[in-house]
Amino acid sequence: MASSNAMTMMKSSQQQVMMMKKRKRKKEQQLSLGELKTLGEQLLSSRSHINNLPRLLNFIKHPREDFHPAYALESLLSLQSFFTPLLLDLSASRSRSSISSSDASTTTAAHLIYSTWLRSKFDDFLQSLFSISTSALSDPTLREVVLETIMEFVKVANAGNFHSSIFHRFLHAIVHSTLGVGDILLELLASKYFKYIDVRYFTYISLEKIARTLEPEDSADDKGATSESAAGNRSRASMEVCIRIIYHLLSRIPPLEVSVVESNYEMWSCVDIFTRKFDKKNHDHLSDAEDKQQKLRLHDRKDFSAASVTKKMKLKFSKAWISFLRLPLPLDVYKEVLATLHQAVIPHLSNPIMLCDFLTRSYDIGGVVSVMALSSLYILMTQHGLEYPNFYGKLYALLEPSIFMAKYRAKFFELIDSCLKSPLLPAYLAAAFCKKLSRLALSVPPSGALIIIALVHNLLRRHPSINFLVHQGYVNEAGKETSATDKSGVDRTDDTDSASKQGIDQFDYEQSDPMKTNAMRSSLWEIDTLRHHYCPPVSRFVLSLESDLTIRAKTSEVAVQDFSSGSYATIFGEEIRRRVKQVPLAFYKSTPTSLFSESDFPGWTFDLNDGEPVAVNDENGTVDTPKEHDHISVKRQCLVPV
Repeated sequence: MASSNAMTMMKSSQQQVMMMKKRKRKKEQQLSLGELKTLGEQLLSSRSHINNLPRLLNFIKHPREDFHPAYALESLLSLQSFFTPLLLDLSASRSRSSISSSDASTTTAAHLIYSTWLRSKFDDFLQSLFSISTSALSDPTLREVVLETIMEFVKVANAGNFHSSIFHRFLHAIVHSTLGVGDILLELLASKYFKYIDVRYFTYISLEKIARTLEPEDSADDKGATSESAAGNRSRASMEVCIRIIYHLLSRIPPLEVSVVESNYEMWSCVDIFTRKFDKKNHDHLSDAEDKQQKLRLHDRKDFSAASVTKKMKLKFSKAWISFLRLPLPLDVYKEVLATLHQAVIPHLSNPIMLCDFLTRSYDIGGVVSVMALSSLYILMTQHGLEYPNFYGKLYALLEPSIFMAKYRAKFFELIDSCLKSPLLPAYLAAAFCKKLSRLALSVPPSGALIIIALVHNLLRRHPSINFLVHQGYVNEAGKETSATDKSGVDRTDDTDSASKQGIDQFDYEQSDPMKTNAMRSSLWEIDTLRHHYCPPVSRFVLSLESDLTIRAKTSEVAVQDFSSGSYATIFGEEIRRRVKQVPLAFYKSTPTSLFSESDFPGWTFDLNDGEPVAVNDENGTVDTPKEHDHISVKRQCLVPV
């Protein structure tokens, strides 16, 4: 009985509390903007109206059914004016709250309780601001004011120093929100505040910490995965949203320019986070010599400051990007990162070799991802000393017909031309690439054939040791070159042994290892086939490159970039603009009465013979009558002797 009575009393008390809250909300809803403004003025005028603070905070709580942007804006302005002068005291009270109980006699217990309460209300105020700013349903003007308020607190809440804690909480709320990458808040943050170097610095730090919390745990238990599949799908979708927002923020931060650092850089906070101001105490009474020495030391300190700023920014930039690249990136983000990595990231890293794991893993995937990773991997190999032994094997495997229709084919073929430029490449490797490209020329569009001809020409010019592929005849299994007839003059083309028959190419197109393709025992017969290509630009290009490639002075390399972006449209456009001096014409003075003219068949003439075709030779007088195979008698033209 006692327990049941206690339960009923608790329920009744809860209902009373709920009723009181509803009444309070109704009263607040009945307030006008003028009365709300009066509440703010009273709060700012005296501590006796401190109870107005919770009432004003209720108007900016989001989301709630009775949320109104005008009331929220008025409450925000009053609360900002109230908290701004108290920020230094709140930070000091936070440090004093950690003082031991033996030292608590210096301050009254009431003051500590009041300060703690104020600090909790300020945290509630910040949380409400974060909720409003990260809600796409909020009014855009209100969100802009909220952003300015948050950044103002970041600027002044720590005695002029950058308040990294508030800024980190703000970025954490942005990353874990449902905002799209084109949201107005992200655009305002990037356009207004990413120009300040301290904002960039702490953005890198916060994004690195957030990215580390999103990294998948390898030691996660797989038990119960089926029962939690729905929750896993939701978490995966939310992680993708977080990753997209992190990438958008990282990509919108402008890179650090050394010239800007050396001259002057803008700071959002009042105190420089990188350097200390030069101490000019007792500077006036120094002698001229001492004054010069002080100025020299000041100048050296400025130079050191510029170098240290660049070093620190590169370090934070590198950590943020490396932490981000460890995340399970969505495919579209993955491709976009690879497309811009060699220009937007690698030049600004403190140690670009840190990207080797990410790039080699991407290069091993195959397909378009490998093509897009090639640019950055090539930079690491040529400029930063990365050793990747299987690089050319993977590059050889990427040569497929589909690559000639890929979006990034232009950059890919330019990189292939650069990768095969070194004269130190072994002959078998250059021959394998040359032969693989030549074989692809038979099945790719005309624009791809033009690129292949240019690449093969450059390979033959750079590597004279493989020029024998141009004129090499059949090479048997023993490695000896033969022709259609042997030395005895006996024709061997009808040999029953298929391995020794003429016309069999020893090149293995399906082999993925360039060393095992037998390219050195083949020839470039495919390039000779392109002389008769159906597309005139292809056949003309082959003929124009017929020159003695053994003498490098007689030839020059072909610019691959002139053909790498080609397509049917560009080929057709060039043919339309091309000036042709002699154009073949078919002109008849009168309408032709026959399909062939008499001049086409000397000694024969066209005539009719009872509706049946008859051909009479003028020389021997024979008459050829075709077999009767038509069931319908029609008039036909016949050849009769002249």
